[in-house]
Amino acid sequence: MGKLLNEFKEFAVKGNAVDMAVAVVIGGAFGAIVNSLVNDLIMPCIGVLIGGKDFASLAITLKEAVVENGEVVKEAVLFKYGQFINYIISFLIITFTIFLVIKGLNKLKRKKAEEPAPEAPAEPSAEEKLLTEIRDLLKEKKE
Repeated sequence: MGKLLNEFKEFAVKGNAVDMAVAVVIGGAFGAIVNSLVNDLIMPCIGVLIGGKDFASLAITLKEAVVENGEVVKEAVLFKYGQFINYIISFLIITFTIFLVIKGLNKLKRKKAEEPAPEAPAEPSAEEKLLTEIRDLLKEKKE
């Protein structure tokens, strides 16, 4: 049991697990921002263009509500295409944003890969090689 716990601790504090947790939290917050953008800013503008309707409430009634004595016994069955379109627009905005982020990261990676490698030290000249050989020979004679 102790080994399993240690493995779990190691996994949980690894950079990848922490990075993923941060990404999930930021992604959730970003999703809320995009939903607000779509529902509160974009769709009302589209609603004005189509005659002042709340776009999210656009629906086709498939089955009418059942009302008895002024009370709704069964809710109406609705085909809510307006809300579905809201979700599609949110999805497209999030997907496009992620595409731009990944594209930027790939561009940075390519730029880093294209950087020239540090130059290797120049090979010693023939004169330096000869002097090195002489030095080594002198060392051998002294020993």
